[in-house]
Amino acid sequence: MTQGSQQEVEGSTLPGGFVSAVNLLLMPEDRFFKMAAGRLSFRNITALAPMVRVGTLPMRLLALDYGADVVYCEELIDIKMAQCHRVVNEVLHTVDFVAPDDRVVFRTCEKEKGRVVFQMGTADPDRALTVARLVEKDVAAVDVNMGCPKEYSTKGGMGAALLSDPDKIEAILRKLVSGVSIPVTCKIRILPSLEETIRLVQRIEKTGVTAVAVHGRLKEERQRHPLHCDYIQAVARAVSIPVIANGGSLDLVKTNADIEEFRRATGASSVMLARAAMWNPSVFASQGPLPVEGVMEEYLKYAIEFDNHAFNTKYCLCQMLRDKVESPLGKQLQAAQSSAEISAAYGLQEFYQQTQERLQTRRAALQSGSEPDRPVVDGDLTTMAVKFERREYPPQITPKMFLLEWSRKEKMEPPLYQMVQRSQDRGFQATVTVAGKKYRSSLWEKSKKFAEQAAAVVCLRVLEIPEGRVGEEESGLVCKRKRDGKTNGTAEQDSSKKQHLSAEKQQETQTPKTPVVANGDSRRADTIPEQL
Repeated sequence: MTQGSQQEVEGSTLPGGFVSAVNLLLMPEDRFFKMAAGRLSFRNITALAPMVRVGTLPMRLLALDYGADVVYCEELIDIKMAQCHRVVNEVLHTVDFVAPDDRVVFRTCEKEKGRVVFQMGTADPDRALTVARLVEKDVAAVDVNMGCPKEYSTKGGMGAALLSDPDKIEAILRKLVSGVSIPVTCKIRILPSLEETIRLVQRIEKTGVTAVAVHGRLKEERQRHPLHCDYIQAVARAVSIPVIANGGSLDLVKTNADIEEFRRATGASSVMLARAAMWNPSVFASQGPLPVEGVMEEYLKYAIEFDNHAFNTKYCLCQMLRDKVESPLGKQLQAAQSSAEISAAYGLQEFYQQTQERLQTRRAALQSGSEPDRPVVDGDLTTMAVKFERREYPPQITPKMFLLEWSRKEKMEPPLYQMVQRSQDRGFQATVTVAGKKYRSSLWEKSKKFAEQAAAVVCLRVLEIPEGRVGEEESGLVCKRKRDGKTNGTAEQDSSKKQHLSAEKQQETQTPKTPVVANGDSRRADTIPEQL
């Protein structure tokens, strides 16, 4: 085995954590090569750097189209990601990580699955591992931001703040390397002295990470300061894992041909581009950069296709316009308040309309109940495409009643309901927790009551418990007289009804409700746009 191949094996992060080279050599040959072939390599690559507000799905896909080997998402904070749940978006054919307020924090798709790196901001090993495991099966690698000097990253001890705490760096990286089955990397800035920088990177290498990206500036320096290529070069010589050079966009990389020059100047294994790619992602193309007008149209098509938030789309297009932002097109873009208006500015009204019609057709097909009874299990959450149809139940009967009565009969805690509201159309979705398991309809309802009933229906059907529909056989969960609507007097009927309504009401008052979401379009312009 050559020295280079040996180091690649030793730097690997395999299922269950770091596996020594000796153990790997003892593996059957076919298994070894299958594992090696299925892992993302960071040697001799060109990558789209993680950029806040820029590295969303449309930009990542466009960079891949133009020739980038690897794409990083924008830095996403661990606390926010840890609150998300994973949702398969069957309309967009994406996987979405959705916050409790129903905002999409991270969206990815099959096209980038083997080449997208999830970058997180973290200062806590346990929380970092929680997030990494959440996204592990949908991304190719996870990266820890240790170089961002901006306050939003450093104020929580994240980003460049970690450079002054190498013990915490080591704890985070070792936790990730031992806890996930995909490669782990990190991105740093250089330290005041070359010796300090080399010591830090050598210590990082010993954690078992697959690669390290180095921005050749101090945390106090900005783009106007010259890049310290000599530091990156010294680091690349001092370690055996791939070093990814970053920071050359302003002065050193203006064309695709400059990428190789930058690689040689730094002695790095790979190159990562931020601003040069933000201004024109076709810099990754062999003849790049191409005319930006066509590039912007291609970007906008991806933004429309994947329902990117209009504010995020507008921000990225403004970065590509650069000094032309005050041109007639730039002014029209800045005035746009929706994806439809942005599309009109670029003459893509027909493409926008056709895409919306296609998505609506797909949405309607899903809503109409194609395979409505097929449950989808993701961890402790089970979802089904179920709508609550009031006409399917007797006037005195609801699925929530049956679920509550069944819980009492089984001597279990009462079902707990949690509610979220979608900002764009004020739709409601409820999740019910029964015996530690969660159940939810993937379809949205027009009212909170209907949303809770739909969640109860999902739970009852999954557990194969009667739900009280018209024509259903007698189950004994609710008395036959109430089920048939036959009573000996109005007072008895009212009394029985009040008892059940009181039970449901008591249940609702004990149920924690997620606050209603404000319309996402009203957020401040200086906040990071989310996808909706």
